[in-house]
Amino acid sequence: MDTDSSPDEQLTPGARRILEVASELFYWRGIHAVGVDTIAAESGVTKRTLYDRFGSKDALVTAYLHARDRRWRKLVLTTLDDAGPDPVARLLSPFDVLTDWLTPNSRGCSFVNAFAELTEPDHPGQQLVVAEKVWLRDLFRQLLQDTGITDADTLAAQLLSLHEGAIISYSIAGETTAANTARAAAEALITSAGPPPLARGTAPPSGPSR
Repeated sequence: MDTDSSPDEQLTPGARRILEVASELFYWRGIHAVGVDTIAAESGVTKRTLYDRFGSKDALVTAYLHARDRRWRKLVLTTLDDAGPDPVARLLSPFDVLTDWLTPNSRGCSFVNAFAELTEPDHPGQQLVVAEKVWLRDLFRQLLQDTGITDADTLAAQLLSLHEGAIISYSIAGETTAANTARAAAEALITSAGPPPLARGTAPPSGPSR
């Protein structure tokens, strides 16, 4: 999904207000628990205005997930760019953003929460959820392949599991240090699996002896 442009950027101020209110309600109360009457009332608009702007509740749910997906990807990619050329730092970028992301999102992952509610496989919202998780796994895989690690598929799956597990540990089990714990485990996995350049503290080759 393009992180530089998004349909929500084209919304009118009124439609943006509806989306902001709906996003808060969907995240904190649940998608099925919140009806369009509640969204309209808390947005200060009529139901007709809501439908005029979004067409349906399903479309509003999809817009909510799309906006969160876009913000998440932009945050990860910005952190990745800031990491510079260090391969380990780049691989740990999705973990580095977790603490700041989780602090205001204590109900866990909005995508996982939505996946539990949107049971229809052809629902565009569910498709966005799947695409977000696949994107992160594929990002790990690509970064691993860039380092020369041979079994990038397996390690990418392990890193994704650590990442998603940290979110669950934080939001459900109350593990406030879950992001840092997962990051440390991810770093250990990466440095133990990679070639010498990934081993922190390993001196670079000095060249052939003469």
